[in-house]
Amino acid sequence: MDKFLDGKLALVTGGTRGIGRAIAEALGRCGASVAICGRSDEGVKRAIEEMGRDGVRICGRAADVSRPDQVRALYEFVDQSLGGLDVLVNNAGVGVFSTVADMSVQEWERVIGVNLNGAFYCAREAMTRFRQRGAGFVVNISSLAAKNALAGGAVYNASKFGLNGFSEAMMLDHRYENVRVSTVMPGSVDTEFGASGGSEWKIAPEDVAQIVLMILRMPKRTLISRVEVRPSQPKK
Repeated sequence: MDKFLDGKLALVTGGTRGIGRAIAEALGRCGASVAICGRSDEGVKRAIEEMGRDGVRICGRAADVSRPDQVRALYEFVDQSLGGLDVLVNNAGVGVFSTVADMSVQEWERVIGVNLNGAFYCAREAMTRFRQRGAGFVVNISSLAAKNALAGGAVYNASKFGLNGFSEAMMLDHRYENVRVSTVMPGSVDTEFGASGGSEWKIAPEDVAQIVLMILRMPKRTLISRVEVRPSQPKK
C-alpha cells in the first residue's frame, strides 16, 4: 500500500463501524495515524483492538458529537494522543425516518444534532488546529439524500441538505488558508444503517473509503469539492 499519508494525523468520527471504520482503516494503511470516536466505550475499544492487529496506528474514545463539551474533550484527547490534526472526516450520523406529523421533537433534535451540529462542532475545533499547522482537509460524509427528498425523510433530508450547504460555505471561507473541504454523497451503502433485504447490489463501505483516499491524493492545486456515488445496478 502506498504510504502517501505517512506522518499525517487524522480524526474519523463514527469510526467504529460501517463507512467510518472502512475510512479509518484505509487512512491507516496509507500511513496516517488515526483517531476515531463512537457512541460507546466498548465499541471504540473493540474497533481499536481489531484495527491495531492489522497494523493501523489507531486510538480513540467515546464521544457524542452532538454535545460541544464532548467534542472539546475529544479534541483534547486528539491533541494529547496525536499531537495535532491534518485531516478531519465528519462521518458520524444517525437517521430517523418518519412523517413530520409523527416525528417527535426529540427525534428531530437528535438527527440535526449529530448530522449537522456535530459536523460544525468538529470542524470548528479542527480549524483551530489547521491554522496552527498551516493547512488541513475536511471530508464530510453526506448522502444522496442531500439532494433527493424522500417520503418519511424530512429530518434526515434536512440534516444532509444542510450539511452540503455548510460544506460549500466552509470551503469558500477557508480555501485561502490552505484548508480544503470535500463532500462525499453515497447512495445505498451496505451497512447496518441501511440494512433492509439483500445487499449484494449496494455500495461497499470500502468503496467510499477509496473515494476519500482519491480526494486526499489530489495535488494542492486541485479540489474535488463534491462526489456523488451510486450503486451501478440498484435493486429494481
